[in-house]
Amino acid sequence: MEIRHLKYFLAVAEELNFTKASERLCISQPPLSRQIKELEDELGAKLFERSNKKVTLTEAGKYFKEEVTKQLQGLESITLKTKKIAENVSGEYRIGYISSTFSAQIAKLVQFLTQQYPFLKIKLYEVSTAKQILALEQHKLDLGIIRAPLVSTKISSKLWFKDQYSLVFNHELLGQVKKLAEVKDKVFVFFNKEYAPVYYHSLVEICSQYGFIPNVVHESNNINSIIQLVRNGLGVSIVPSSLKHNHQYPELTFWDLDKKYTTDVLIATPKNEKSEISEVVVSFLLDAISS
Repeated sequence: MEIRHLKYFLAVAEELNFTKASERLCISQPPLSRQIKELEDELGAKLFERSNKKVTLTEAGKYFKEEVTKQLQGLESITLKTKKIAENVSGEYRIGYISSTFSAQIAKLVQFLTQQYPFLKIKLYEVSTAKQILALEQHKLDLGIIRAPLVSTKISSKLWFKDQYSLVFNHELLGQVKKLAEVKDKVFVFFNKEYAPVYYHSLVEICSQYGFIPNVVHESNNINSIIQLVRNGLGVSIVPSSLKHNHQYPELTFWDLDKKYTTDVLIATPKNEKSEISEVVVSFLLDAISS
């Protein structure tokens, strides 16, 4: 049994007229009749009652029509999705990001991709820079949002934006802070040293440039946890300045440090891997940050 047999059957079942069905299929009537006969012989069931005046479906024919219609509709859907996957506008797209990047921008990105590629399944992973680099090298991620430095011969990257650093503290408990050295004796809350070692040491280095080594008591691998600890008066922290846009709590103050202290946020993709979606994502993110 071939798909053409099913299509020929449906044409006759819908027209209930061999002449009209043959015209619709652009074939002559005798070959159409032979194809229907072959189908009935293979099924071992009579599908049509034929007379000089009319053609009607048997009970078996009615059932067969209903099921074949469902199957062909399913096949059409599969064919369309397969084509879209081949065109790289369907399937899965895996995005890694660090928790300290713009959550609002990532949400807007997902919304944009959903509108542009309705068949696309988007998977988001909040992963450290080190783990993202490994996943990108192994093609387990399609795109990553990471912090510099990036050392890999297998990954391409573009600068998304340069971020400054800010001291964040609960001003209801500390009052006004005008110099970083004023909080040198306070408890600090940093990213976990094992989770983000480069980032951790960059914060310690900043403090050392202000004349002290921070007393890091609490650590977390999630920026939201760090902000909540600071908000509840359990310490102070140094965070990327861009976070102030997403964490506007009345009791928190973000005090910007010297502009010479910056961190580069990169958009990374596997090298030599052509992807229409990745190109669209990179363009969207670059446009979003510049607007």
